[in-house]
Amino acid sequence: MNHDIVEKNIGIMMVLILVAISFGTLVELTPLIFGDEVQEPIAGLKPLPALQLEGRDIYIREGCNNCHSQMIRPLRAETERYGHYSVAGELVYNHPHLWGSKRTGPDLARVGQRYSDDWHRAHLFNPRDVVPESNMPAYPWLFENEINAEVTGKKLAALRKVGVPYTDEDIAGAEAAVEGKKEIEAVVAYLQNLGLLLKSRR
Repeated sequence: MNHDIVEKNIGIMMVLILVAISFGTLVELTPLIFGDEVQEPIAGLKPLPALQLEGRDIYIREGCNNCHSQMIRPLRAETERYGHYSVAGELVYNHPHLWGSKRTGPDLARVGQRYSDDWHRAHLFNPRDVVPESNMPAYPWLFENEINAEVTGKKLAALRKVGVPYTDEDIAGAEAAVEGKKEIEAVVAYLQNLGLLLKSRR
């Protein structure tokens, strides 16, 4: 029988498995890539201001996204704990995307305005001061390091090339917006902005 040939020839089986996986991937991903809900920003979405963009870059640099996801799945247990499930339209300006499923710490997709600025500062300086059981590392250098304002405008200009709608005024004013700011200010500004658009619609 024909299936005997496939079952007894590992080379043919591997090729057919790859074809099946490739076809399945194509069928699953193509609608997502070209769907309007993936490419269209949700109502009210704006690109991150310069200070929040720097905060996001620091967040990535320090590896925060390795322990904290920013993707709430549409499951009751997740939405009851974290809020509205994540949708692609709220993250179309993010490069790179920070979705994921690994959570050493809680998901941060809707953390914006959940805590005060002072709470975030204390938490980042020494997490155990506010969450005694936390195993998160401390980030005291964020309170000392100043943002390199000279490159902020270049970051906005680069993002505009990949579709983020920054204006000439945004780019021109980026350096002044972060000049003399400490990294902690940028990270807190970024965290306080996370998930507010959909959070307000619950």
